[in-house]
Amino acid sequence: MTIETTLLQRSGSKCEMCTSESNLTAYELPESPEKSSDCAVMVCDTCLEQINNSDTLDENHWRCLNDSMWSQVAAVQVLAYRMLHSLDADWSRDLLDMMYMEEDVKAWAEKGVLIAAMTDTPARDVNGTILKAGDNVNIIKDLPVKGSSLVIKRGTAVRNIGLTDNPLHIQGRANGTAMVIISAYCKKM
Repeated sequence: MTIETTLLQRSGSKCEMCTSESNLTAYELPESPEKSSDCAVMVCDTCLEQINNSDTLDENHWRCLNDSMWSQVAAVQVLAYRMLHSLDADWSRDLLDMMYMEEDVKAWAEKGVLIAAMTDTPARDVNGTILKAGDNVNIIKDLPVKGSSLVIKRGTAVRNIGLTDNPLHIQGRANGTAMVIISAYCKKM
């Protein structure tokens, strides 16, 4: 039996988030411990679009989480938890405070929230300008290089920067030395 068939049976041919019956799709949760129906949720096109593109989040649509967060299915709980974290509303924070999950399920849910936070937060310079790979920056203060006696002087140009997993850091070469630099000590050129 395929994952989609199993999910359709489990969900009663309804979206496990909002109970819509149209245009259903199996959605496999990122950062899942395995690839199975236990780590996937049946969702409608409306939910799927908003899950994949947080810029299109419709706060009123996600009020359905008030019901779906109490599902006995761990994957549904995980997705509800992650979506509640994505919404920045008083009611979503209240629901998060009320939500109960087993420790292992909560760890799985939080892993996805941390990954999303890391990928959604762009690196920014001292002025708040978003930095992209390939940008050029100037150092705004003298920076000692850990593990050496070098000091990168204020005004030093770092060309063709690279981004790291941490939005607070960028990679680059200053005075011929490759290093990781705190993005808040840089100004985009």
